[in-house]
Amino acid sequence: MPYVQVKDLEMFYEKMGFGDPVIFLHSGYSRGILAFASQMLDFQKKYTCYLPDFRGHGRTRCDSLEWNSPQIADDILAYMDQMSIARAHLIGFSLGANVGLYMAVDHPDRVATLTTIGTSGFCDPAGVEEFEPEWIIRNGRQDFIDHMTERHEEAHRGNWQEHVRQSAIDWRLYPQLSEEQLGGIGCPALFISGEHDPFAGEERLIALSSLVKGSKYLIVPGGSHRPHMVRENPVYVNDAILEFLASNPIR
Repeated sequence: MPYVQVKDLEMFYEKMGFGDPVIFLHSGYSRGILAFASQMLDFQKKYTCYLPDFRGHGRTRCDSLEWNSPQIADDILAYMDQMSIARAHLIGFSLGANVGLYMAVDHPDRVATLTTIGTSGFCDPAGVEEFEPEWIIRNGRQDFIDHMTERHEEAHRGNWQEHVRQSAIDWRLYPQLSEEQLGGIGCPALFISGEHDPFAGEERLIALSSLVKGSKYLIVPGGSHRPHMVRENPVYVNDAILEFLASNPIR
C-alpha cells in the first residue's frame, strides 16, 4: 500500500497497469479505488493507472483537515512531480472532474487529455444542505455516517462531521472558473454525464462543450450522476473513454 510525501501530505495511492499514465481523480465522499472500481480491469490493460486519495479523503494523512478544489489540483501537480509524470491523461468524477478542470486551466502543459464525469463546469450548490452534518444527524442517516467514518478514517481520524462539513463548503464555492478560463482549455476534452444527472445533463454539457474548442460530450442513456459505476453503464462509458484516449496519445 504505497504512500508518497506530497507537500504536507502522506498521500496514499494505488498504481496498476502499463503504458501511458492515466490519473483518476475521485469524487467527494469517496476515494480513488472506490470511485473507479469499474474502470480498473479495462484501463490497466493499456495504461498505467494512478489513483491517489485526495487531501482530506481516504487513506491520505495530513495534520490539517481543510481543503478545497484548487488546493487539490495543486496537490495533484506536486504528486505528478514526485512520481516523475511529465504529462498524463486525467479522468475526473464530480469533485475530481472539477479538480481536472483546474489542472487543465492552470497547468495545461501537464494535461494530455481531460475527461470529466458529472460536472457542468460551474458551481451548483443545489442539494448541498442534505450533506451538512446537522441534516445528516437529524434525519438519522447512520448508514452514511458509518460509511464516512470507515472510508476516511485515516484522513479525518474519525471526525466524519468535519469531513462532510468541508465537502459542503467546497460544494458551495467551487469551481470558480470563468467562461474565459474554461474557453482557454487547449487539451482534447471529453465531457460525460448521465442522462438524469441533476448536476450536469445534456443541456449543461452542450454549454460547457461550446466553450471548450474541439471538445466532445457524451450523454449516457438512463444514467445518473455516476454513469460509469457498477449497476449503471460502465462498459459504455469505458469504451467511449478508451476510444478517446487512443485517438489522443501522449506524444
